[in-house]
Amino acid sequence: MAEQPPAVVELGNRRELFVDHLLIDALDGVRLKLHEPRPAEVALCADQPWDGPFNAGHCVLHDQGLFRMYYRALQVDGPVCLCYAESEDGISWRRPALDLVRDEQGRPTNILLRDTPNFDLFLDTCPGTPADERIKLVQYFSGRHSLTPYDAGKGGKQVYLSGSGDGIHFRRLAEEPVLHCDLPNAFDSSNVFFWSAAEGQYVGYFRFMDDWRSVARITSPDLRRWSAPEPMTYGDTPREHLYTNATTPYFRAPHLYLALPARFLPDRRVVSDEELAGLQVATAQGHVYYNDCSEAVLMSTRAGTACYQRTFLEGFVRPGPGAGNWVSRTNYPLTGIVQTGPEELSFYVSREYAQPTWHIRRYTLRLDGFVSVNAPYGGGELCTRLLRFAGSRLELNYATGAAGQVRVEVQDETGRPLPGLGLEDCDPLIGDHCARQVCWRGSPQLPPLTGKAVRLRFSLQDADLYSLRFC
Repeated sequence: MAEQPPAVVELGNRRELFVDHLLIDALDGVRLKLHEPRPAEVALCADQPWDGPFNAGHCVLHDQGLFRMYYRALQVDGPVCLCYAESEDGISWRRPALDLVRDEQGRPTNILLRDTPNFDLFLDTCPGTPADERIKLVQYFSGRHSLTPYDAGKGGKQVYLSGSGDGIHFRRLAEEPVLHCDLPNAFDSSNVFFWSAAEGQYVGYFRFMDDWRSVARITSPDLRRWSAPEPMTYGDTPREHLYTNATTPYFRAPHLYLALPARFLPDRRVVSDEELAGLQVATAQGHVYYNDCSEAVLMSTRAGTACYQRTFLEGFVRPGPGAGNWVSRTNYPLTGIVQTGPEELSFYVSREYAQPTWHIRRYTLRLDGFVSVNAPYGGGELCTRLLRFAGSRLELNYATGAAGQVRVEVQDETGRPLPGLGLEDCDPLIGDHCARQVCWRGSPQLPPLTGKAVRLRFSLQDADLYSLRFC
């Protein structure tokens, strides 16, 4: 069953998006709308000799003004390599020539580690983290050998931790594993670790498998002592195979973790024999990569909870045109949602898996633009649950049509409008703004309401409301 919302939502001054129903009491003539990410340019493609068809993206980190991308390179019969790219803007990427691993001609490459098992990386933002350990590398081993893309290992897993100050040179932080796990297929594929400022502890979301490819959550105060894994729940939605999870605190609302998992549909073959003949889909160690298909979906979870909210079951990043994106294990998002413009966010998706044309493509949305409360031309209303906030002004992220508008009413606990804060007092908001304050009769200033429970009533016409916060 879905978790029950609190009687009063303690909002404080945090930003809230409409990716779940926490704030919503009633919708009348409006709906929640899942927005479609816009495909942008190819960020990276497999054009180096050490690259291969089984490449996969892992994460993008925004670190002190530099965007860092870590990805896997894997030829059909080659070693697994951890590779690196970087960018000043998250749009144009380069592979720096690093003198860590050289190619067959003795030239520098962008390989950080060769013959490495499955791995994940994260930027450790825990206060007091030593400068030379800012970027953490997580590696997985089974009892007998390192995990590989072809063998996840069915037995117990050990997790080792390394750190880096520059994101390039890593050193092992402990000789012994920092974590053991006996869940079946634990840590297969891409996993996630991060410091949660909202929880004051480290949080991990990792792949395991019962009857389904699924996700478990663990926590730690210090990356050494870990809680018992807790399988995530999915509310009342049907179970599906979630191959990766890409769960991360949203940078504008870090108490809200957004997930871009890869929904995997085994044995759902879409590519015809004729299309397959022209694709050059590679096989390896008995594995074929054209009998399944996959896409990215959107989920969310909140700090301290073990339930994913699946407000939408529809595809978020569909495979799209071209048979090459309908093969197995493609359309997998990298972990990381980053800001790449004043009003733009980006994330990255691995495309055309197991093919010479493998690449990572950037996708964009407006800030907070995953989901909106959407109103048609005929208009409608949203009523929130009781909220308790901090601040004296209300800021909205919204967009209207030329004939549209947004108005807001502040109500007391009984649903009566507060004096001077009714719909008729609200100056209509018209236009397209990621941060615009609501005014009532020309003033954005709210009366002293901190600590009091109120409701917000939104009247929308030909409009989208993406987020709100009190400030």
